[in-house]
Amino acid sequence: MKGNKLNRLVKVSLLGVIGFLLMFIEVAVPIFPSFLKIDISDLPALVGTFALGPGSGIAIEFLKNILHGIFNGKTAFIGEVANFAVGSVLVFTAGYIYSKKKTKKSAMVSLGAGTITMSIAAALLNYFILLPLYEKVLNFPISQVVAMAGKINGSITDLNTLVLFAIVPFNLLKGIVLTALTLVLYKSVSPILKQEQAKDGNLAENKN
Repeated sequence: MKGNKLNRLVKVSLLGVIGFLLMFIEVAVPIFPSFLKIDISDLPALVGTFALGPGSGIAIEFLKNILHGIFNGKTAFIGEVANFAVGSVLVFTAGYIYSKKKTKKSAMVSLGAGTITMSIAAALLNYFILLPLYEKVLNFPISQVVAMAGKINGSITDLNTLVLFAIVPFNLLKGIVLTALTLVLYKSVSPILKQEQAKDGNLAENKN
């Protein structure tokens, strides 16, 4: 039992560090304002949630953001809290659905559901919590954020349209990218899943 817990801890730690490193690789998308950049740092957490369960996926999200906040924190941990909250919604939703039936079809469904819930969570968090925090703590006015986004998309004129035409579609696109990459890595994840299942089976046999 201790060996199994240690094995899980090592995997979570490794995937968390990989996620932390991937946070430094960001890609700007011309159709979105410059402060919205796509990264694939949630990919290790998605791999972890499929292989080890949604709890481990959230732990990976937590570890990568703690490391990022310590070594590269520029937003008083607001950015890291946002990344953790939104990423956790994605990996928990995907991991929970996938844990019920571990097939490739289920993986696609779970990732799709995770993308949708992540986009909704990002919209609500930005509207009610994150953007007001940026304004209060970092003196970054919401009106300035709206103005930056409005230069890219003329339909963005206030906080409501910022969330509707920038935050939501950005997270949908990010979810689609992560879904595609996770499905590409599906075959690599499968042996890990089988290994975990074998261990669980052996433990059950030993108890009988």
